[in-house]
Amino acid sequence: MPFRIRDQHGAARAVAYLMLAAAVYNLVASVLMKLGEPLVELVASGVAALGFLTIGVICLRRPRALPRLFWPAVPLLSTLTITGLNYATRDTTLGPQLFYLWPLLYSASFLGRWLTVATVALISAGHGAVAFSYMADTGHALADWFAITVAMAMTAFVVAGLRERNSRLLEVLEAQASSDSLTGVANRRAFDRELARTVRAAAGGGDPVALITVDVDHFKSINDGWGHATGDRALRAVADALSDVPSPGERLVARLGGDEFAVLLRAGPDEALRYAERARARVGAVTDLPCGPPKLSIGIAVLPDHARTAEELQRVADAALYQAKERGRGQSAVAVTAA
Repeated sequence: MPFRIRDQHGAARAVAYLMLAAAVYNLVASVLMKLGEPLVELVASGVAALGFLTIGVICLRRPRALPRLFWPAVPLLSTLTITGLNYATRDTTLGPQLFYLWPLLYSASFLGRWLTVATVALISAGHGAVAFSYMADTGHALADWFAITVAMAMTAFVVAGLRERNSRLLEVLEAQASSDSLTGVANRRAFDRELARTVRAAAGGGDPVALITVDVDHFKSINDGWGHATGDRALRAVADALSDVPSPGERLVARLGGDEFAVLLRAGPDEALRYAERARARVGAVTDLPCGPPKLSIGIAVLPDHARTAEELQRVADAALYQAKERGRGQSAVAVTAA
């Protein structure tokens, strides 16, 4: 069954604390408080406590050493263990049933919907086996089993709902933290992160990476002559053009600050230049700005053609941008191929 761990660090800590607590509990309740019981039982309990301790330490110190299937198996194995202990002790009181809350909360917090449903079903079946086996009154057993099943299902529903809500809030916060509030494209933080990732991928033999740097020509004059509201509309028009123009490969459009934009594009020099010229033409066709369509100066550099590192790629793209400005602005310039 496919699964995804939500917050593996938190899941590892949860399992570690459970195992360490189980080791202490087992040592005290099954060994120290029962010194006089048959030696075989004491040794078995001591070995179990040692096993719990070992797993807890591994989860705490080296969680990645455990197999991937360990994490979704934890609540199912825990449920079976609790059921086995309750069955062996013939204990149908409420206290031992509360131990079922741990695998339930673990599943609802860190695993997906279907594994949570499976955990609830296994808890229901396990408690039912104990209740119907050792409760003298069948009606009482049925009522007890139904109450535990409903309580566990409702708890899982509430916890899973809260988890989903928190996940959506985190996604919104992450999107806000990585996007420019004015234009909706990525901000510098997101750009720097994606630039480093993309360059690493290209260095491993992937497609070439083009860095396209864009400046709005005489943007200060737009703000001074037509007001900041018009300047903001001009920036949004540029961002929309860079985002809407078809690209030959994956791209990330970012506003780095002020009137400076950048585009990361999976393309070679010729394809990047065609993209840049289409974007300039799209901006030039804007008709709803009182200041007229803004003009763009664009610099283009490609890894590995013009640079080898992210820092060098940025430096060479900026040099190409300045070259476009020196030629008279309103045009694109491609960096010189590295020797």
